Amino acid sequence: MDKKTIAVLDRTAKSKSLNRKLRRTGQIPAIIYGHNKPVSISLDEHEFVSKFKDMPENVIINLDMGSKKFDVLIKDFQEDILKGKITHIDFYEIEKGKLLRTHVPIHLHGTAIGVKEGGMLEHLLHEVEVECLPKDLPDSIQIDVSELQAHHSIHVKDLPPMEGVKMLSSLDQVVCLVEVKAVVEEEVEEEALVAGEEEAAAEEEKAQETTEE
Repeated sequence: MDKKTIAVLDRTAKSKSLNRKLRRTGQIPAIIYGHNKPVSISLDEHEFVSKFKDMPENVIINLDMGSKKFDVLIKDFQEDILKGKITHIDFYEIEKGKLLRTHVPIHLHGTAIGVKEGGMLEHLLHEVEVECLPKDLPDSIQIDVSELQAHHSIHVKDLPPMEGVKMLSSLDQVVCLVEVKAVVEEEVEEEALVAGEEEAAAEEEKAQETTEE
């Protein structure tokens, strides 16, 4: 997968007052964890948000600190919900040639046959856990649901194989399925009931007419 690069600054001095000052100037305090000693950094808020708006867990980010560069994944972040701002980020440094564990998003595309017949597509599992080398980490898993019929489902074991990627999620987990809407079933039952009542009423009326004759 392609790596995205963002420039960062060394944050040797650490204090709450300094972090508040950084945030006021449009910087986000952050820490890089990994196989070495944690490294404190800061990065431009606008640049980070514009490049990593959804902050997917499986995107490898190259942090460029001039003479030092780090390949990382987002481990965690803190956010000020009221202001809609990220206040701190924890990065995890990955090692080249060493297996990593992370989650990969699942994207569905196409219109299922079952949906065209009146069913409803339920997307139950939105990501799977995998283990692989950084170079083999996929951006996402794409699933074409066009042939999925009503009352049928797709499980983790049905996902397309990916070279160098080991699936850690349970193979029996349901990714998606097509259900027939209960409303549709109720309408069919109600129509059948009404038709039966109308037929019974017609026969009763016919019987009365025969008796009167």
